Amino acid sequence: MLTDFLEKNYPHIKPLTRFDLANGKVALLDFSLHNPELASHDLTNPVEMKQYIKQVFARFGAEVGLGGYAEERNVYQKSTVFDTESGSRSVHLGVDIWLEAGEPIFAPLAGKVHSFQNNANFGDYGPTLILAHELTTESYFYTLYGHLSLESLEGIWVGKEISAGDKIATVGELAINGGWIPHLHFQIIADLLGKEGDFYGVAPKQEKDFYLSICPNPALMIK
Repeated sequence: MLTDFLEKNYPHIKPLTRFDLANGKVALLDFSLHNPELASHDLTNPVEMKQYIKQVFARFGAEVGLGGYAEERNVYQKSTVFDTESGSRSVHLGVDIWLEAGEPIFAPLAGKVHSFQNNANFGDYGPTLILAHELTTESYFYTLYGHLSLESLEGIWVGKEISAGDKIATVGELAINGGWIPHLHFQIIADLLGKEGDFYGVAPKQEKDFYLSICPNPALMIK
């Protein structure tokens, strides 16, 4: 139902950023463990990760980077926040939009603030916002925005109404966004499983099918 809804309403979805992610100068970034280029780069080191991203941007002549849905990645070994009893979480459930810190983020659809918090552990989201969007008169789906600035959590409250196209946040600096090169983690979620202000952005490999089933491809909402 959610996929059908998003496909039907795609013409009404507003851009997430000021960049044209569909037709503009976009670098496609592959951080999966299957990318042979990464063998010579230590992506757990922010300096090396930034250098690699700059190289890919130059290759594409890009202003913004995009990628990551359903990728299995090694980079999460940098932080114990991704550890579970059965091993490290490794399957990325959203897309990353690589932008400079301070870049504005806009609501793709009308909705309301479901929850927000600063997930301040090393390797985590940092400041995080979750919006609820009406799917039917009796149900909602959710969009999550991670690695934001601290200022993004000011002046909002649970239940605050959001219009499509409203500026809702800005991209955070490495020092406050969980220790990552500045970017937006954007994710669609059909069922929050009772969580507030946080949700797995990276799933355990053995639970990949379940989490991908409730977190459809964000390409459905990226203009």
